[in-house]
Amino acid sequence: MNTEKDFAPLTSNIVRALNDKLYEKRKVAALEIEKLVREFVAQNNTGQIKHVIQILSQEFALSQHPHSRKGGLIGLAACSIALGKDSGLYLKELIEPVLTCFNDADSRLRYYACEALYNIVKVARGSVLPHFNVLFNGLSKLAADPDPNVKSGSELLDRLLKDIVTESSKFDLVAFVPLLRERIYSNNQYARQFIISWILVLECVPDINLLDYLPEILDGLFQILGDNSREIRKMCETVLVEFLKEIKKNPSSVKFAEMANILVIHCQASDDLIQLTAMTWMREFIQLAGRAMLPYSSGILTAVLPCLSYDDRKKSIKEVANVCNQTLMKLIMPEDDGDNIRQFMLQQLDGTADESFSNPKSSSDQSNTSQDLNTSNHTGESVTIDHSQEALNLDGIVLVLDRHLHDTVTGMMTRIAVLKWLYHLYIKTPRKMFRHTDSLFPMLLKTLSDESDEVILKDLEVLAEIASCPAGQTEGQDSCESNSTQNSQSELNIPISASTPTPLNSSRPRTLECSPSTPTMNSYFFKFMINLLKQFNNEKRLLEIRGPFIIRQLCLLLNAENIFHSMAEILLREEDLKFASTMVQTLNSILLTSTELFQLRNQLKDLRTTESCNLFCGLYRSWCHNPVATVSLCFLTQNYKHAYDLIQKFGDLEVTIDFLTEVDKLVQLIECPIFTYLRLQLLDVENNPYLIKALYGLLMLLPQSKAFQLLSHRLQCVPNPELMRTTPSEKPTAPSRQVPLEINYSELLQHFEKVQNKHLEIRHQRAGRNDQQDRKHPRDTETTYCV
Repeated sequence: MNTEKDFAPLTSNIVRALNDKLYEKRKVAALEIEKLVREFVAQNNTGQIKHVIQILSQEFALSQHPHSRKGGLIGLAACSIALGKDSGLYLKELIEPVLTCFNDADSRLRYYACEALYNIVKVARGSVLPHFNVLFNGLSKLAADPDPNVKSGSELLDRLLKDIVTESSKFDLVAFVPLLRERIYSNNQYARQFIISWILVLECVPDINLLDYLPEILDGLFQILGDNSREIRKMCETVLVEFLKEIKKNPSSVKFAEMANILVIHCQASDDLIQLTAMTWMREFIQLAGRAMLPYSSGILTAVLPCLSYDDRKKSIKEVANVCNQTLMKLIMPEDDGDNIRQFMLQQLDGTADESFSNPKSSSDQSNTSQDLNTSNHTGESVTIDHSQEALNLDGIVLVLDRHLHDTVTGMMTRIAVLKWLYHLYIKTPRKMFRHTDSLFPMLLKTLSDESDEVILKDLEVLAEIASCPAGQTEGQDSCESNSTQNSQSELNIPISASTPTPLNSSRPRTLECSPSTPTMNSYFFKFMINLLKQFNNEKRLLEIRGPFIIRQLCLLLNAENIFHSMAEILLREEDLKFASTMVQTLNSILLTSTELFQLRNQLKDLRTTESCNLFCGLYRSWCHNPVATVSLCFLTQNYKHAYDLIQKFGDLEVTIDFLTEVDKLVQLIECPIFTYLRLQLLDVENNPYLIKALYGLLMLLPQSKAFQLLSHRLQCVPNPELMRTTPSEKPTAPSRQVPLEINYSELLQHFEKVQNKHLEIRHQRAGRNDQQDRKHPRDTETTYCV
């Protein structure tokens, strides 16, 4: 090789030394190159300078021979040192061949490349920033290098670059972010550590606002947060904490919407640290962004609701999720139901909606919401709200809530939260929510079979709100018509009854109106009652265990008179007579014993008004399914003569063990505080002869049992009429109780006989079928009658 001709202005000695395998000789050649380049700089001979760099790059640094590449690297570093502050003019030519050597298979050569680049960057300082991306890209590879020496050298270079970036105000963040976004998804631990360290540095630079580009890297940060290395997780956690502090300081400049879905995804992570961190961010986002987060409500609920059922092992996540849930719920406002909802409802309901909208409970909820939705965040900085981006995705929310209700593995606290959400939405956005009622209704009814009393209570609150909300009087009719092709559970319509008055305005939907003294329910009320009774019929265990509890709670949430009147009307048409009898027995027990029915009992005790008489007659006709319940209703309403007439009919009935058990329970009830007034009326023998006769009639029905002894002892206490007789002057001036003229007792007695004949006919048919089966399959059994 003709060295002088091929490599001029490099001398043959320099070329020979650069190709030597000994480092010391290559170092001597580098010093000669440095001296040569300094001369060219002094002469301002840029052509020769470029030529020397080109020779070192093409003929040495990119050579196939390893020693030549090492010589080329040290030669390029010498050129940079010689150029000094002018090295910035030749940085591209100096850096590119060095970065190429970063990919060399020889670890020693990669180390020399790192050393050469360190010297080049050290001299150029801020001039290397236009080439920062290629430097960062090369460094990110060296950070994951398996050789410790290479890694150590890269760390020195990394620190140098960080110092330069920190000192400079010319860093091009816009050009760097795409590279950062790409590299942040690396799975290598050292590369991740390298990325996190750089984000920490950039976050601390005052002139660099990395917060604007946080949506680009937030997902990658949460990925790194799940790294197996505890040190890397800690570093990443620190970065996220710093970003969150910055968000709290400057919420007006944060792109909440672009990061909302990222948080939703990581709030569902299996890693506890990722989930807790993401949930904490979500809490702050909801509190800072307010209603701007409403379009993402369905995703947020998807992530948050399952966390509410976590046990104490994930207590922190559960607590933060609960705050997210409560804060998000407060963002829902009546305005989300439409601009003209109030006027619309008033026009449809002819003034009845005004009472509903002025409900103190609803008003307090709205005022609290208004206070919570102040446009200033808790840092004191005013946040501008773009109302065009606050659209409530109600369809998505309902879909998520319905899915959690259907999911059999959903925890109790999650189910409670779902029901609270549904109740809240029916309060705040009734008109929009009633569009979803037909799809929600079957599942809400099914939830009544839940094992948790608390879940059932919340479920009843939702159903009660559906049944009583004025919006249901307009939406309910349409929904019933539009769903006429669905299954029987959702197609039930309001039965037409002669006892139900026809509304004056025929354009309004038909509603249940028990009497002028009770509130009007919407069209879903009767549908609810029908389906509830159907569910009791299908699930006998539900009726036995939870039936009284459910009905008592409904009496608190809705109007007790409406509930009993509607159930009585439905049971009057019930084809399953055995269920009707059982249901009447349950309702009668609730009526006589529950504190929730105190007002209704008082209304029935004194049949002085047309409304109370209509209520008694309505209950009586259904109560006829159960003879003993009918007698107890007469005792409650002080219709003692009619009670005596009914007991006289008991001789024509089939006396069974169940029948005698019910009589036994009635005797026990007579001794309870509910019938204190009845026992006191036994003192007035002359004015209450039929009460005594009725009680003696019950006594004659009972076999020799404890109940017989109890009632017998009570009747023995009835005073002698002669002893209780008073002189005319001592007689009370108060008028005696008048028999209501509105009640036709003869017709009621005929109705009782008719219903009992139906029951008798059904029992005979059932007995006939059993006899046929016994003849086909004889059983060696003995029937025992006992009390």
